[in-house]
Amino acid sequence: MNAAKAQPASQPGRARNSERARTVILEAAEAVFAEHGFEGARMDAVAKASGYNISLLFQYFGDKLGLYSAVLRRANTETAELQKQLLAPLLAGEAMAFQAPVFRAFLEQAVQTVFDYLAQRPRLLRTLTWEMAEGWRTYARVATQLPPDASGSFEAVFQRARQAGLLRSGFQNLIQLTLIFQVCQSYLAFLPMYQAMLPGEAMSSEQSLLRAREHLVRFIVGGMLVDQPPAHPDTRHEGALV
Repeated sequence: MNAAKAQPASQPGRARNSERARTVILEAAEAVFAEHGFEGARMDAVAKASGYNISLLFQYFGDKLGLYSAVLRRANTETAELQKQLLAPLLAGEAMAFQAPVFRAFLEQAVQTVFDYLAQRPRLLRTLTWEMAEGWRTYARVATQLPPDASGSFEAVFQRARQAGLLRSGFQNLIQLTLIFQVCQSYLAFLPMYQAMLPGEAMSSEQSLLRAREHLVRFIVGGMLVDQPPAHPDTRHEGALV
């Protein structure tokens, strides 16, 4: 009796396996780039960490720069989705969006969201810190390959807020926007140093991170928005804190 011929893997099965392999490789690459930066990372280290042959890495991503670009594209896709989620309620109620309390709440939510996103992604945080130390040279090489995000929409929102007299400064809108990300990034990247300065504090505990996040909310939003006159005493709710 002839042995049955092996059936070729189905197309959906091959696609699932390919997608899984790409995901595992990207996870491994993110860890290696976070540990060594772009210049210090080696493709054979990524292959070893992922459990896949190095030839597959070159097949899927071309070279180390292509793999690095894929890691950054994945992060860019995540942040673009966060930006859309932040903008959606503001744009839905555009008639109210540029009243001071509404815009303040929007900025506060933006700072909280960025802080939480970075706090949950320490490897991305380390990779960006490597980029900063290396003068953003590698990022500049791949920036044109990254998909567009919602920064243009944010910049338009900031322009409207400036026209409404809500923003304290006439500094460039796009830089004011990116400073939200950078201040949160800086605080989280400096956590080990803060821990050395305050050895009796659990600087990375959930409670400490929440306190830090609220401090940064007040620090950033207070610096960006013009001071609002206090509510008239007659309009305050009974029992409100003075």
